[in-house]
Amino acid sequence: MKPSNLLLVILVTGSVARAQPPAESLLWDLGDPHLNIIPRTDEEAARIAAVTALATDFSAPHRFEDKPAGAATVRAMANADAFSQPSGNISFEDQLDFRVGNGLFRKLWVSSPSSTLASDGLGPLYNARSCQRCHIKDGRGHPPETADDNAISMFLRVSIPAPPEAAMAEIQDYIATLPDPTYGTQMQDFAVQGHASEYRLAITYEEETVSLADGTEVLLRHPTYNAADLGYGPLHPNAMLSPRIAPQMIGLGLLEAIPAADILAGADPKDMNNDGISGRPNVVWSVEFDQPMLGRFGLKAGNPTIMQQSAGAFAGDIGISNPLFPAGAGECTTAQALCQDAIHGDGDDRGTEIDAEGMNLVTFYSRNLAVPARRGADDVQVLQGKQVFYETGCTSCHTPSFVTHRLEDQPEQSFQLIWPYTDMLLHDMGPALADNRPEARATGQEWRTPPLWGIGLTEQVSGHAYFLHDGRARSLLEAILWHGGEAQSQRDAVVEMTTADRDALIAFLESL
Repeated sequence: MKPSNLLLVILVTGSVARAQPPAESLLWDLGDPHLNIIPRTDEEAARIAAVTALATDFSAPHRFEDKPAGAATVRAMANADAFSQPSGNISFEDQLDFRVGNGLFRKLWVSSPSSTLASDGLGPLYNARSCQRCHIKDGRGHPPETADDNAISMFLRVSIPAPPEAAMAEIQDYIATLPDPTYGTQMQDFAVQGHASEYRLAITYEEETVSLADGTEVLLRHPTYNAADLGYGPLHPNAMLSPRIAPQMIGLGLLEAIPAADILAGADPKDMNNDGISGRPNVVWSVEFDQPMLGRFGLKAGNPTIMQQSAGAFAGDIGISNPLFPAGAGECTTAQALCQDAIHGDGDDRGTEIDAEGMNLVTFYSRNLAVPARRGADDVQVLQGKQVFYETGCTSCHTPSFVTHRLEDQPEQSFQLIWPYTDMLLHDMGPALADNRPEARATGQEWRTPPLWGIGLTEQVSGHAYFLHDGRARSLLEAILWHGGEAQSQRDAVVEMTTADRDALIAFLESL
């Protein structure tokens, strides 16, 4: 059953969405064409509104709060495999597809020509030889820690401003950009034999001391990024660079299954309720469905589906052609003639270097990486931290819970009460966190609210506690202190907190 699109004309004041004339509203024809949806009944909608209402009693955990992914939740393992488990409600038969998808996610690709025909086609320019090399143990990447450390789980996006007439007419407020004429949209720091890599990522830091009300001093590091040792000549003089580390992979299928209407209902771009928060949806072009769709994935919500996010990563990160991005040269530009003329791995029965079946398996794997259960949700300090989190206003962006669509063919994600702590919207985070590079409707100061589930297991899984889009924050407290823009008042409230309240807040976050 193909779902009809939802015509959404909404203006949100507080938690109540009301219809407004189109001239004063957000007007998009945005549905969920990638999902086979069973419509909700009025009774279900009322139950959902009740179960997702913000908590007001902090003496005990919210019902089902210990299972952040609903029935898809899994036991929290005590080792680095905590983010690598299949959905808790996956069938025995589908576990095989999950394992095969995991194999493709971990596969090391090789350059062409090669006798290993099913694995050739790497590059010629690339950032990593496999998905797993960036998303280490399905967790977060990190910036280089020493001068000798490579940036294998971090890279630079690049684009240049485009003239206004290049804007996408189908998407309101679209900010047009163009690829750098030499380096494309992504800088690759590795190349196969006989080719030059595009650059070396160079980072320098300056430290700033922030004093908290209780006398605690926290060092924040301000990064400066440079594309050094350019292999193909200078960047365009107006090139805009944006550093990105690989995000964690858990719960993606559940985020994809949140109804677009529920996400858009949280948008308040003109801050009509005067709370200082003005979340906006990103709206992007779907290569898969040839239409505008709600952006959900990526640090600026620049991709609408897991399939497109995965296909873009294969093309850009590994140089592997696929049905959505079929160029055999991957991200190479016409200015890189040697790369364009190289032998690629798409000349056999696959058609592209990874075929549709392979992409479906990787997408299934990515969709079903499970969220671990909460730890200590009923702990007294954690409950105190939860109250601090709510009363400080953190839930204005980090929306605690949603209920996913009823889905005909995705039982793992169907009608689950989930606790991702994200509104999936764009927020202006202030100049200190700005990359000054727009993406679709996202400005250079806007970022999508990241999900918080699993954040307390970051060090266990990834071996570090680096956060934010570029890993500059070395702790959860540092990450909070970088908040600005719409979150400035929440950040300032943390600065003024008592030691007990701040410690409880961190304990709550570490329990997620």
